[in-house]
Amino acid sequence: MESSNEERKEGRLTLLLALATLIASFGSSFQYGYNVAVVNSPSEFMKQFYNDTYSDRTGELIDTFALTLLWSVTVSMFPFGGFIGSLLVGPLVNNLGRKGTLLFNNIFSIVPAIFMGCSRIAKAFELIIISRFLVGICAGVSSNVVPMYLGELASKNLRGALGVVPQLFITIGILVAQLFGLRNVLANEEGWPILLALTAVPAVLQVLLLPFFPESPRYLLIQKKNEEAARNALRRVRGWDDVDEEVEEIRREDEAERAAGFISVWKLFRLKSLRWQLISIITLMAGQQLSGVNAIYYYADQIYLSAGVEANDVQYVTAGTGAVNVFMTLCTVFVVELWGRRRLLLLGFSTCFMACAVLTVALALQDTVSWMPYISIACIIIYVIGHAVGPSPIPALIITEIFLQSSRPAAFMIGGSVHWLSNFTVGLVFPFIQVGLGAYSFIIFAIICLLTTIYTFLIIPETKSKTFIEINQIFANLNKVSGIHPEKEELKTFPSDTSRQQ
Repeated sequence: MESSNEERKEGRLTLLLALATLIASFGSSFQYGYNVAVVNSPSEFMKQFYNDTYSDRTGELIDTFALTLLWSVTVSMFPFGGFIGSLLVGPLVNNLGRKGTLLFNNIFSIVPAIFMGCSRIAKAFELIIISRFLVGICAGVSSNVVPMYLGELASKNLRGALGVVPQLFITIGILVAQLFGLRNVLANEEGWPILLALTAVPAVLQVLLLPFFPESPRYLLIQKKNEEAARNALRRVRGWDDVDEEVEEIRREDEAERAAGFISVWKLFRLKSLRWQLISIITLMAGQQLSGVNAIYYYADQIYLSAGVEANDVQYVTAGTGAVNVFMTLCTVFVVELWGRRRLLLLGFSTCFMACAVLTVALALQDTVSWMPYISIACIIIYVIGHAVGPSPIPALIITEIFLQSSRPAAFMIGGSVHWLSNFTVGLVFPFIQVGLGAYSFIIFAIICLLTTIYTFLIIPETKSKTFIEINQIFANLNKVSGIHPEKEELKTFPSDTSRQQ
């Protein structure tokens, strides 16, 4: 009887936890999605602005190559900023805490929003390029810190569902950018600076509301050694007073790690006891970005045009795809605790593999078979569904789950860096691949999806409803080290007292 009572108690999603999830996700993850998609629809007006500004200054027009390059830089400054943001994650979360980092991070959203809003009046396109870099930093920090914060706030039976919510808000951000980016809304001569500046709205809301929510109890207990504050945070988040068991679990995690000391990025690469965890996050993050999702988003418009959609209707089809993405990610929130992480990753990557393979054939035969364009559009939608189910939401959740507290910031820095560098590479290289390979460019993505599916099948364990210590034990067996106290092995690697050394 007591255990069922315990089960019921454990499973509660309190109002405070739900609101913390919504505010952290809307304030941070939403902006990331918004800024990914926001430059897509007003691109022609913005290029015209670049051209006009340049001719006002010099009296001549920019040549086509220089304009394409400037635009490429504008688009890819965002993932480059994301990469820099990922590198800041470790120092920020260890010094400011998870919540503190999210609050501080809004500087990188509000300042560039003002810059972008004023760029047209100031006649300075450089402001846009600088701003894209700054909002990139904001996204790089938040894409790592929001899953970390929510993963540490949630009880283990809610960790999966809440861990997918940031990805849900990224997709909502993309959809809102697509809707505001319709020609008759803000993607026009007058409206585009406002469209770019709207990213400040969620940031301002987060600055106003997030301070009322608790810091991560794990951070308070393990890093700050403040048990009272950690207990209070847990009581508020759980909605009941008896948090001894959970405090005990956090303390066990702390002891299992103490001898390891602070784990830096370099140390993480050298530790045998964390080897497969590290290989797994690098594979999943690279697979997530190199599977072609951004190529499909960056170039969906061209794909629809070449598929025969009327030029003016493309924007509606794109927004429709965005809506499918939101819906499928919402479904994932509900099924991730039911089906587990591993099954969703396998399902998602294999779906993307098949969609890319068929899309290649469809694009190749487009001019010879009259109904092929419709197959292309179907492939894009199936691809988006596949990606929304596994590859998009699950990898960041997995990082939270397979690393313990001392290695988690370094793991997020590595995972985040791989994520953003891959994103940057696709954004920069894909247009040239497309010119070179044409219809066959999606073969590359199909191969990457297939390889990631195989890796997941062979290596990634199911982490659903397990404590961080239990998950660590599974990987300890994979890494062939003794489990509960991996620090024994770590101490063999580092004979001197690492905690003192660091």
